[in-house]
Amino acid sequence: MAALKYAGLDDTDSEDELPPGWEERSTKDGWVYYANHSDEKTQWEHPKTGKRKRIAGDLPYGWEQETDENGQIYFVDHLNKRTTYLDPRLAFTIEDQPTKMNARQKYDGNTTAMDILQGCDLTGKVVIVTGANTGIGFETARSLALHGALVILACRNLQKANEAKRQIIDEWHKAKLEVMCLDLASLRSVQSFADAFRSRNLPLHVLICNAAALGLPWQLTEDHLEATFQANHLGHFYLVSLLQDILRQSVPARVVVVSSESHRFTEIKDSSGKLDLNLLSPSKKDYWAMLAYNRSKLCNVLFSKELNRRLSPHGVTSNALHPGNMMYSSIHRNWWGYRLLFGLVRPFTKSMDNPFNAKFVESNKELPHLSTVRSPQTWRASEGCTSTTAAAACLRRRPRERRRRRPCGS
Repeated sequence: MAALKYAGLDDTDSEDELPPGWEERSTKDGWVYYANHSDEKTQWEHPKTGKRKRIAGDLPYGWEQETDENGQIYFVDHLNKRTTYLDPRLAFTIEDQPTKMNARQKYDGNTTAMDILQGCDLTGKVVIVTGANTGIGFETARSLALHGALVILACRNLQKANEAKRQIIDEWHKAKLEVMCLDLASLRSVQSFADAFRSRNLPLHVLICNAAALGLPWQLTEDHLEATFQANHLGHFYLVSLLQDILRQSVPARVVVVSSESHRFTEIKDSSGKLDLNLLSPSKKDYWAMLAYNRSKLCNVLFSKELNRRLSPHGVTSNALHPGNMMYSSIHRNWWGYRLLFGLVRPFTKSMDNPFNAKFVESNKELPHLSTVRSPQTWRASEGCTSTTAAAACLRRRPRERRRRRPCGS
């Protein structure tokens, strides 16, 4: 080495040479990682330099990226008629120098879903997203599918769901998406969905309970329950109950429940401090749409807490979250007053991919290992909850008026 230094030849890229047994690989979105075949482990940092690298630029002319039957990425050189599992751009990587910041500063109001998932390869993961044809649900499904996951779009309106699927596939033709019928305001539909999914013999790594309704007029579902409560909470409660055995068989897995900050502005106890079931599925004279929404979101939080207490010892975690303020979605569509209000504030709202930092931090960061990353906007599950009892009890409420529901696909 001294002779090399004296000759001026020590300034080489030899420090980038990998030790025996190591291999350099890349993810679909261009991040370099290193595989140790001796220990059968992978890491982002170079084993010698400790540096992180990423691939810059497009594939060379004549090259194309493909995926084999095992889900592995390989590269086709059409000019020389050859294939390889090594990314030809690995010879031109650049060093990643992220700005140092603490955990509370890592994600903010400008963070997008794609930012959170950067570097994640979700190939082989199966995710169900309810209400995936529009708004938050669509952006969730899109971001996960673009990172390799098989995403089930669980929607009532199959026409809109298939249009959402088409938009995502137009963006990346290899995206894996399937549309399945799910009407959360019908327990029969929830049962049918669960049976259909179970018949596929697929694992379930993430179940995202996203669908919700705001501003519905008072009406009862075919199950004789108030519509907002059933669509926002009880339908998801029943869905998770039916699929929890598959979640446990797919560990590590998790359930993500999209709640709202508005859960703070309501109560489900009577004046004596006891749970009041009449508040969950109220009569017409006691109904106010905003309060019904708030109560359903509070039930979401309580349900997630209890679910985590019960299932986390078995490798299934549950998180409830507030997706963010000042965003524009289609949740206001059920009443002209909300449409007017949302229209007035539209110039000040965030784009639809911004609110997902909490959701993706909790549900998908490092999803292949499903590690938990905390977010200040997320309510982590802990102790004590009566929502399971309350939801089950509501099934026994007396009928008042049947809500006429359109079947899936209409």
